[in-house]
This record gives sequence, structure tokens and C-alpha cells, in this order.
Amino acid sequence: MKKKILSGNRATGKIHIGNLFGVLTNWVKLQSKYECFYEIADLHVLTTNYNHNEHMRSNIKEMAIDWMACGISPEKSTIFIQSLVPEHAELYLFFSMLVPLGWLERNPTLKEQIRDLNLQDKVNYGLLGYPVLQAADILAYKADAVPVGEDQLSHIEITREIARRFNSVYKSIFPEPKALLTDSPKVPGLDGRKMSKSLDNAILVDELPEITKEKVKKAFTDPLKIHKNDKGHPDGCVVFAYYKLVNVEKIEEVRKLCTQGKIGCVNCKEELANLLNKLLVPYREAYSKVNQEDIDEILEEGSRKARKVAKETLCEVKEVMNLW
Repeated sequence: MKKKILSGNRATGKIHIGNLFGVLTNWVKLQSKYECFYEIADLHVLTTNYNHNEHMRSNIKEMAIDWMACGISPEKSTIFIQSLVPEHAELYLFFSMLVPLGWLERNPTLKEQIRDLNLQDKVNYGLLGYPVLQAADILAYKADAVPVGEDQLSHIEITREIARRFNSVYKSIFPEPKALLTDSPKVPGLDGRKMSKSLDNAILVDELPEITKEKVKKAFTDPLKIHKNDKGHPDGCVVFAYYKLVNVEKIEEVRKLCTQGKIGCVNCKEELANLLNKLLVPYREAYSKVNQEDIDEILEEGSRKARKVAKETLCEVKEVMNLW
């Protein structure tokens, strides 16, 4: 039997290049090696946007279409909606009894999210418990591995800790899933922060080429490189980080030209925008080939398949916990 994978994204609609290079390219490759469960996580959206969910259903469909355009196949993988598998929420409740508050309060990803979204006085119970729900997502399928971006590593470690504690207290039924990072585990936003649509610093995969060019022009560069001939510091430059995604073969040449002051930021951005648009052509063309009329059926069928697996896990959990 193939080993299992669980991964997903918050149901926020269109995907950006951070999603594409951070996880999706990896998901596509893993489809032939693992039994894959890919979750559109609508419950996780409510942890920060419980009062702004008017576009939830359309966002779910848009995300599913984007995934399929990028190569996620419903024939090879189970694509499902988190809230259509209520076993996640029940397992989340059981796990919450085992998790010390300190595990959640020291979570570095939570601290970053609070800072970036200005949530200092708005941290609710759901947001604090986000990693516990994520652990339920993963362990409901007894996933052996989780392909994630670098920012999610702390959550995977909490999942492993929860699995160890449950196995120790009750019975050893859960694997300790490992994280699978891509070659580009962390893609910065245009301003240097984490790429996110809510921070308005993202480049969408399916946007018009001219919009991509305009966004790249505004990308954060080395503040010490003011003139073309100034020696640059590429490792702190967002544009150079994007070059690593689109021009791997010539990356050292670009680094050399920048550090020697032989290339200016304007020309660098212009070339990057052209390379990025060229790289995104096959994904953008694939959107028109996705049969959008079948999306509801694909998501409902995937959710039924996922729920069957999650139900089996939950029955086992209740049995070892001596619950009816």
C-alpha cells in the first residue's frame, strides 16, 4: 500500500506563486508516489475571518479550479472540503484535551500571523487552537508525511507531539508525520513579508501578464543599491528570491552581476517579469481546459471519500478512549 499524504490550503480563493512554488509543484509530483488527500480548509479561514466569509463558497471553487489547472488530478488524489468531513472537528475536540496551553502560546507561526494581520487584541480560541485542528486534519488520515511551506514546520512539530502524547496516553494508533519541504519552501511577498493576498503583496498565478509586470516593478529590492553601479546585496532582495524560482541555471550569474554593480534594479525587474510570465504560461493556459461545471461533483465525491477514511480513524480513537 502507498503511504499517505495530507496537505491543504486555507479557502481564500485564487492561488499565488507562493502557493505554486511553496507546495503545489510538490503536490503534483507526490501524486504518483503517495495516496494523497488535499484539503480546502474552510474551517481554518474562520479563525481570522469568521465575520467576513461572504465569499467562502466561491473561494472554495476558485481554489479547486486553480489546483486542477496546476496539475492536481481528482483521478489521482482526493480533493475535499474540510467542513464536509465533520470528523475533523470531533477529533480536534479530543486532541484539545491533551494539548498544554504553552504549546500553542509559543507557536512562532501564530506570533507572525498576529503581527502581520494586526490581531494583537483579536486572538480568539479558534486561532490559538489552529495547530490542533491542523493536527486533526493530518491524523484523521494517519498521514505519513505532510508537504508544507517552511512557515508550517512548527505546526507539523505540534502534530507530531500530539500524536506521541495520544499514543502514550491511550494506544499507539497514529504515525508521527514528517514534513516534506519543496525546493522553494518560503516565497516572500512583494514587500518582503510572507506572501499573502490579505497583505496585498501577492502575485496571482492566473492574473494578466501586464499586472504581473506592474507588481514586479514595485517589489522590494536592496535599499543600499540606489544607483545601477552600486554593489548590491542579493540575499536580502525579493527580486533575487524570485529569480531563484524562475532562473535557477543562471542564478549565480545574476548574483555576480548584482554584487559587482553591473546590473540595475530596473533592468533586473524587467527581465524577471518576462521570465516569470513565461514560466506561468502553461498554468494560465490550463485554466481554460478545466471543466468548471464538474467542480461541485468533484468536491462532493472527494469529501465522501475523505470522510470514509476519517470515520474509520475516529471509530478507532473512540474505542481506545473508551467512548461510545
